[in-house]
Amino acid sequence: MDFTLSEDQLMFVEAARTVLADTCDTLRLRKMLERKDAFDQDRWDAVVETGLTVVLLPEAAGGLELGALDFALIAEAAGYYLLPEPLVESAGIAAPLLAAVSPASDYLSDPSKRIAIAHPINPVVADADIADAILLHHNGATHLLNPSQVTLTRVDSIDPFRRLFKVDWTPDRATQISDRSELWDQAFDRAALFAAAQGLGLAQRAVDLAVEYAKERQQFGKPIGTYQAVKHHLASAQTKIEFARPVLHAAAAGLANNDIFSRARISQAKLACLEAADYASRASLQVHGAMGYSYEVDVHLILKRALGLTYSWGEPALHCARVSERIFNRPVGPDQTFASEVA
Repeated sequence: MDFTLSEDQLMFVEAARTVLADTCDTLRLRKMLERKDAFDQDRWDAVVETGLTVVLLPEAAGGLELGALDFALIAEAAGYYLLPEPLVESAGIAAPLLAAVSPASDYLSDPSKRIAIAHPINPVVADADIADAILLHHNGATHLLNPSQVTLTRVDSIDPFRRLFKVDWTPDRATQISDRSELWDQAFDRAALFAAAQGLGLAQRAVDLAVEYAKERQQFGKPIGTYQAVKHHLASAQTKIEFARPVLHAAAAGLANNDIFSRARISQAKLACLEAADYASRASLQVHGAMGYSYEVDVHLILKRALGLTYSWGEPALHCARVSERIFNRPVGPDQTFASEVA
């Protein structure tokens, strides 16, 4: 399978990285922390204007109808720049589910609308307070409500930019828009895949911060980056990133198959990418030394985001079980690397 990115893919992801680099710099994030805020309207407007919120939507819903790999690259950039706004949750997970049920929905016709999703795999909902609509699950059915129709209770999060809420509501036939339970399974797979992509971006950001610091920090008259111990830490972290990337791309390429093979690849990607993020964050802390544990250095933000993603959209044990199911119930070997139940 060829994972070489096309020129169009490279151009689009470069546009995403550019807008995030311009609007999601450390200074702005720090000011948001001071205000205890997790949403910037100007940045969201820039994200919308770039077309990132309609990547996965079908043309009938005003979207670009691109693939999972295209959005995974965007999610990776969102992870790298620690994007606080719910681009991945809304455009990558919730909006495609809504489009599968109601492509003419008013919440899809306006690309600036934000849709939260209350998936049963998660006990809390991210960014429900700033959502224009919330998708909720009840006995396999999909319900669509707005925040005024539910009761939100704020829950503490390790990630200062991740606003979490418990949602209390009463199911009603009037709010039900679909009884297709498989849509929630598909939403879970998308969510796990894009969480993996964000993890890969976080891992690379952690390494890049450490490399930059190691070039500048002097010890015994020379940069600490010249010492083997520092090089080994960062080389090991970068190796984990490079081994995780093709796993992520393979999972994105097979997402639409919806079979035991695609589910295992998605789970493997989440495990590999978030493990890389955890390892890279801790390696970056080591390279920074005592400074790495201070509030002023950004590494703690990366580690906190990585921990949050690791335990959302399925804990590691669940994803290990999905990988195990494929290993013990289907043939294994080099010729099965890209196996699929789809003819």
